[in-house]
Amino acid sequence: FLGAGKPPMYGDYEAQRHWQEVTYNLPIRQWYFNTSDNNLLYWGLDYPPLTAYHSFLCAYIAKLINPDWIALHTSRGYESQPHKLFMRTTVFVADLLVYVPAVILYCFSLKETSTKKKASIWDVALCILLYPGLILIDHGHFHLGLALWAVLFVSYDWDLLGSVAFCLALNYKQMELYHSLPFFCYLLGKCFKKGLKGKGLVLLTKIAGTVVLSFAVCWLPFCTDMEQIMQVLRRLFPIDRGLFEACMFSSPPPCCKLANIWCSLSVLIKIKNIVAPQTQLKLSFAVTFLSLLPTCVKLTVQPSLRGFKFALVSCALSFFLFSFQVHEKSILLVSVPVCLIINEIPFMATWFLLVSTFSMLPLLLKDGLLLAYAVTTPAFLSACVASFAIFEKTSAEDLHLKPFSLSLKGYVSWFKSFPKILRILFLLSVTLMGVLSVLSAAVHPPQRLPDLFPVSVSVISCLHFLLFWVYFNVVILWDSKNSRSQKKIS
Repeated sequence: FLGAGKPPMYGDYEAQRHWQEVTYNLPIRQWYFNTSDNNLLYWGLDYPPLTAYHSFLCAYIAKLINPDWIALHTSRGYESQPHKLFMRTTVFVADLLVYVPAVILYCFSLKETSTKKKASIWDVALCILLYPGLILIDHGHFHLGLALWAVLFVSYDWDLLGSVAFCLALNYKQMELYHSLPFFCYLLGKCFKKGLKGKGLVLLTKIAGTVVLSFAVCWLPFCTDMEQIMQVLRRLFPIDRGLFEACMFSSPPPCCKLANIWCSLSVLIKIKNIVAPQTQLKLSFAVTFLSLLPTCVKLTVQPSLRGFKFALVSCALSFFLFSFQVHEKSILLVSVPVCLIINEIPFMATWFLLVSTFSMLPLLLKDGLLLAYAVTTPAFLSACVASFAIFEKTSAEDLHLKPFSLSLKGYVSWFKSFPKILRILFLLSVTLMGVLSVLSAAVHPPQRLPDLFPVSVSVISCLHFLLFWVYFNVVILWDSKNSRSQKKIS
């Protein structure tokens, strides 16, 4: 485990253990407050209430096995093989109960694929479950599993269940805000289609009531007074940390290893030094909002299930690239929706998922996961090639770019060579990522440029993500109405 045996913080493993210690031994009203028994500078709770309840449940089980694991104060830095086995088991059980079933049931819900060679349900499920990013980083995808359940429910028009599932996901990790606008716009668009003077108004009222009730249940213990609510919100959104969320914890600083636009630009322009913190917040909000706007408007006006899934990707990628306080692991919030459309655009989805894993390379090296990265990434690529024959899926039709190519009119002839160009770019991209991975792991950078490889990884990944962002927005904005979804909504 990263940080094991290294006081005073011990690492992320200790954070998870410490939350169990706090939630079990202290009353709820003290969970998010700084007290003599709860030093918030020592891995204080900074996730929504559902995470705290989950920690309490795990702590209750831990208490039955060995009370020393969660003893107040004296358990700090506790590390033993039985406890590590327990912690891993809690993650594994949560995945088996929530995430894995959601993936498999989602794959069963896929009636057909847009590719000429249809992949089987189990091929799709295998490729999703083999995605290296989720295996290597934070393999406890409770909130992602809840979000997948929400997508699954919504795809069957079980909108109230979908709303409950997504509210639970959002109340487990606040980063689920990355997916919130597509859910909101899609459901609102469905209400508009049904008519806001009839069935649409009824559906809108039911959804609004469901959301309010779900939040009320999750937050009920913290609603005793306004100060409790405000303190939880301050812990969830610590804007005082600045534009680069992890600066105070990381070395090298995140601007050297985070593949979003602000950190990549900071290589040339020291944004933190020339832009005031409040201005940074306003700037990132404005750019993020503008980047989201076209997709959200299109989804609201023309709601379709395919458009909804593509919007999940586009909006999450906008948040990752342009928003405030992004962590390198946040790319997983983009990758999971990409996994959901891997059967529709296997070539681009596979490419994106490879880049997303590569973008976390500095973090993987820091965590000692080089061997795991070197094994899981080729395995994932091989599974995608075998399942989807991705190199045969590069035509404009396969990439959902036919409406866009037709709109080019005089440039259509040039577009005919696009598949070949795309395959060449893919091979160059994979080769570049492979070379940089080897250099990062085996070669010492020049003394004058100690962050050469992390910077190179972040900038190259960011350029990829910008191109993917353009691609996904083009697909969404040029997509005609999905007639099947429209009939279903009507």
